[in-house]
Amino acid sequence: QVQLVESGGGLVQTGGSLRLSCSASGSIFSISEMLWFRQAPGSQREMVATLTRSGHRIYADSVRGRFTISSGDAMNTVSLEMNNLQPEDTGVYYCHSRHSGSWGQGTQVTVSL
Repeated sequence: QVQLVESGGGLVQTGGSLRLSCSASGSIFSISEMLWFRQAPGSQREMVATLTRSGHRIYADSVRGRFTISSGDAMNTVSLEMNNLQPEDTGVYYCHSRHSGSWGQGTQVTVSL
């Protein structure tokens, strides 16, 4: 079992930056792939970025070039660096461990005009 806790959300102006962190505990040796999702009000949860243990990264088209996903070697902490934030980036951001199926509680990101 893997437990995930996100942090780092907040309120930022358009064009600003935030760094989200996801701390994993429990059976972290089983983590092979970590993802960041987000959910805007009234919308479905969407994948934002994916990172595998081998270092392969996938980004949603809407964030490619602005967001960067990274982690330490053990993948016990996964970060999402978000630059040039836009109002459409507003939402609750969740980290997810694909192998264990675990989700964090989410952290709110709000981008004001």
